[in-house]
Amino acid sequence: MQEILSVSNLTKTFKVSKKQQKLRNLNKSVITAANDVSFTSYKGEVFGLLGPNGAGKTTVMRMLATLINPDSGDAMVGGKSIVQNSREVRSSIGFLTNELKLDDFFTPNYTFDFFAEMHRIPKQTAKQRKQELFGKFGIDKFAEVKISNLSQGMRQKFSLVTSIVHNPDMIIFDEPTNGLDVITAKVVTDFLIELKKEGKSIILSTHIFELVEKLCDRIGIIIDGRMVACGTVDEVSGGRPFEEAFFDIYSKTTGEVV
Repeated sequence: MQEILSVSNLTKTFKVSKKQQKLRNLNKSVITAANDVSFTSYKGEVFGLLGPNGAGKTTVMRMLATLINPDSGDAMVGGKSIVQNSREVRSSIGFLTNELKLDDFFTPNYTFDFFAEMHRIPKQTAKQRKQELFGKFGIDKFAEVKISNLSQGMRQKFSLVTSIVHNPDMIIFDEPTNGLDVITAKVVTDFLIELKKEGKSIILSTHIFELVEKLCDRIGIIIDGRMVACGTVDEVSGGRPFEEAFFDIYSKTTGEVV
């Protein structure tokens, strides 16, 4: 298998204000969001990151996308360091997050063209890609509608499209089906399967066990910033239903009975 991502000992801390400490019942001014996280992902596979809210999944993904710098550690994306070669890494990956905010005033047509130009995609290539992606997701019917007037599902599908304008080899999806209706969620899930068949490498954060079992080749479970389990779904679950295995791992790690 061809290694496309190698994550080595990523660590990230954040300072917490006194107000936040009080609200979150913390007795320290610094929290460790990611603690010595390491894993590897290969070409053409879906690697799933699973963990409760606040476990550190989004922090890890934002570091991989070069949106924030690690305190220590590094990751190699296609042989490029997220620390030393952040610009090259950023241009070679796609990143979809719920935090992505598209300008409500503009239309999908204008926004797609803007991102295509930003990635320096030739106009004819961009035109063909827009036609393909807009048709696949039904965006073509709303191409001149302001983003503010799109439904939540259509906005999510268009956000996905903007993240892969440049046809990247590796794509990072942070909760891609979160908040979607069942029809739109299926469209997005089917597209992830299609990307995998094309040989794309996908890093997927989700809390949906069914999605993990359906899509992921390998998974990593993050709890309190640490990678506590990593391997194929069968290796991590031990042959049990994955949901049952996850809660067992969670209870053993935290001491909390779920």
